[in-house]
Amino acid sequence: MKVRRFGSRVATLLAIAALAAGCALTGGLRPLASEAEAIAVHGEPARRWHNEDGTRTLEYSTQPYGHATLMITVDAAGTVLRQENALSFENLARVEPGMTREQVSRLLGAHRSVEIFHLSGEEVWDWNIENDGPGIATYFNVHFIDGRVVRTSRTYLFPHDGPEMGGRSGFPALPPFPPHPLRLRHLASVR
Repeated sequence: MKVRRFGSRVATLLAIAALAAGCALTGGLRPLASEAEAIAVHGEPARRWHNEDGTRTLEYSTQPYGHATLMITVDAAGTVLRQENALSFENLARVEPGMTREQVSRLLGAHRSVEIFHLSGEEVWDWNIENDGPGIATYFNVHFIDGRVVRTSRTYLFPHDGPEMGGRSGFPALPPFPPHPLRLRHLASVR
């Protein structure tokens, strides 16, 4: 009986800690009052953006593995004016054709990775975002040509074994590919 109680206490504490960690990034536990408090709670920001109106924005990105970027805007005196997740679906919708790389960086924060597609002339930045699709993860992609946004897209990642019947996707499980000698050697060298 004692073991069960101890196990449930540990599980409860772990759940509370995970919830607190997730809320702390987006400011869900308590609003911050000053830049000094933001730095005390979150540490030094990855970047500081100086805005035209005299305010500053502190960027706290969780890329490449997390799916949030906390942006805290403070006035000249260091008072917090607003704090928000730059990777919210509402903010992602603000990316428009014609925006520059700097405008996108200021809006969404640091990106996860960059891919260059030479045939199409596209440079594609992506961000790991909250999963909104049928797969196990979602990337938000911004496509640039000549340094300007031309479009956005999403990439949905699936497990190595493919979607499973009855999962969120509802697709039948795909049969595994037959072993291929190159694939086996490659996997053996990676492990």
